[in-house]
Amino acid sequence: MKSTRTDIGTLLALTFVVSFCSFAYEFVYSELLTVMYGGTVTQYVITVGLYFFSLGIGAALSDDLDATDLGGNFFRTEVLLAAVAPAGFLLIVGLNSVRIPQAVPAALVWTVARLPVVVVGFLSGFELPLLTHMVDELDAEETETPTWFRTVGATVHSVVVSAIGIVWNVERTVGRRSGLSVVLAMDYVGGLVGAVVYARVLYPILGLIPTIFVLALLNGVAALVFAAHFGSWSWWPFGRGSALPRPDDHALSLGRISKTLFVVCLLLTASYAGVVAKHDVADERLSQLYLEQQIENEYPPGAMRANIVSQETTTYQHVIRYNRTWTGAGPNPHFTGQTEQCLRLGAAVQLCESWAESYHRGLVDVPMSLVESGPETKVLVVGGGDWIAIDHLRAYNVTVDHVDLDDEFMQEAKTDPYFRQWHDDAYKYDRLNTTTADGYHYLQETNETYDLVLLDVPGATDDDLLTLYSAEFYRSVRNHLSDDGVVVTWGYSPDGYPEHHKAFVNTVGAAGFTQQLSYWVREDIDADDETERVEKFYVFAPGDRRPLTGESETEYVRQHRDHYRHVEWRAVPRYRGVRANSIFHPNYDILVDT
Repeated sequence: MKSTRTDIGTLLALTFVVSFCSFAYEFVYSELLTVMYGGTVTQYVITVGLYFFSLGIGAALSDDLDATDLGGNFFRTEVLLAAVAPAGFLLIVGLNSVRIPQAVPAALVWTVARLPVVVVGFLSGFELPLLTHMVDELDAEETETPTWFRTVGATVHSVVVSAIGIVWNVERTVGRRSGLSVVLAMDYVGGLVGAVVYARVLYPILGLIPTIFVLALLNGVAALVFAAHFGSWSWWPFGRGSALPRPDDHALSLGRISKTLFVVCLLLTASYAGVVAKHDVADERLSQLYLEQQIENEYPPGAMRANIVSQETTTYQHVIRYNRTWTGAGPNPHFTGQTEQCLRLGAAVQLCESWAESYHRGLVDVPMSLVESGPETKVLVVGGGDWIAIDHLRAYNVTVDHVDLDDEFMQEAKTDPYFRQWHDDAYKYDRLNTTTADGYHYLQETNETYDLVLLDVPGATDDDLLTLYSAEFYRSVRNHLSDDGVVVTWGYSPDGYPEHHKAFVNTVGAAGFTQQLSYWVREDIDADDETERVEKFYVFAPGDRRPLTGESETEYVRQHRDHYRHVEWRAVPRYRGVRANSIFHPNYDILVDT
């Protein structure tokens, strides 16, 4: 009986491990598909639905597996999971690392990208029924549940039974529990721990790429532990001769496992152990391989070559610095052979050397013509953790409240030479008050009013940013404007992203803004003494405001007066049939696919 209890304890421990992996795989694939295709809610809902559907199919078909080879089938399942899960992960990355011909239907790509979720879910569906049958086989002589399991669960069980007894009729049981209930209990506990460890440890500390190999490693280790404990082949060096009945008694046996499969399991496990041990190197190389194919993919093939300089993940975003070199196949041959360094935050390009100055002139120096310079003017900057906008505001001697969520990025930008060339230690400005907080929540809590609000935030490329593009957020901004206050933001061109533009404008209008002033920042980007349009900006106000040119115009606007004298305030348009984006009723048309 002691040996049988040990066997059951081993199976329950394995149940915990495989359940841990199963739940974590679900979250890894959900996050990966979100990174690749955007739309957190959409990707998570579809992935979880597909995963549980596949689990159900696998569980239903598990009864068709040979009942005389429960152990062999469990071993095969774990080896297949260890092989398929990372392969499926790399398949999804690969689909997004190559240019797929337009002739290939988008629905086909969508389907192929989600096949790994179905396959991993299907295989995971075998695990619980196989483990339950094995526990039942070993527990056939009404053996008590292992002591360690009873000790850990006794108190919890007593409390839960007392609680459910309020509604249901219960019968307290002592000692023996059914194999299904015990395995289910361990499965649920393992799933909870897997979810928590993924969210708090694996993803934020290791990242997606190392995490998938950690989980595959655990599947491989589970297979090897199972084989070491229950193996009984003549060639198996750790076999104990098996205290279990032989296959013809319909009990647990590994007699049908081939040497080849066992060697494959050893090789996979050893390989994954090496990847996990060198997870920083593996993460960097695989990330670079993907990113260098994806970065600047809005340009024609061959127009640009990208090389990753550095990358890191803060609590809130993936920060990538890279060099891009124009190869001559782009729209402007003037740039051929030129190399510049750029900054990418998540899926959006945040800063490039060629337009860093012009962007911030458009964000700050143009709208400063609408307000007075001096300490009495209060400006709120939402985002702008690189401090560059603060440097431009410092020239006007205004009072600045700065709100950014990512303190890690802000601290790095203070001393990094790449950023210092642009911000000139602007974080030391004596009229600056910086708060580390989410911009939306800051506006909910502050009582300040502002003459100018600058939104230096990433483009709408992910639904994690939906809050900053919601009617609720813009309504909060409007409520914190002074009588003559305005809000300024960079925007996508309506020509390139018409659906986004309609949803965005209707959202701003729904928040109470009635007037808009749109303009392009000008820059002589090809050194031909002619300025070209570089970035588009929008100024919104809840009423009439003074013109951009006039007595208070800034030096930058004065230099380019010929272009800005025709910029006029117009009514914020209203597009019929286009719903505003709300926190509780999002319009995903406001997101753009970069």
